[in-house]
Amino acid sequence: MEIILKQDVANLGHRDEIVKVKNGYAVNYLIPQGMAILATESAKKVLAENLRQRAHKEAKFRADAEELAAKLNELVLTISAKVGNNGKIFGSVNNIQIAEAIVANGIEVDRRNISINGFDNIKETGEYTATIRCYKDIKAEVKITVVADAE
Repeated sequence: MEIILKQDVANLGHRDEIVKVKNGYAVNYLIPQGMAILATESAKKVLAENLRQRAHKEAKFRADAEELAAKLNELVLTISAKVGNNGKIFGSVNNIQIAEAIVANGIEVDRRNISINGFDNIKETGEYTATIRCYKDIKAEVKITVVADAE
């Protein structure tokens, strides 16, 4: 029996794939659980149209993300923090402060998409690199310089 998956199913396939399974598996489990629908001719046409429209939207999102990544790759951030005598920061610099510094440069970024390479947060002054996930597989690298506060 051919079915169209409505969500990813382990060891079977991904969303919007047409797969062949045994009748009992489809009728007794996949379809009642809402994981799949029967692959009739009309359902296949609807799927093809949805995939075509999604591909168009995907191309737009990808282009926007590549443009954002190009801007972010050129960006060099300087973040100042209070520092003790031994060069360690009081507290730490985390992805929230990095996101605020990026927004101050006029680029909107979600803090959950920022990861500091090799660290959970920054505890000493110096130069660091953060990776920002713009879209699925498109990422940007931002150089961060943490300096002592001028107080």
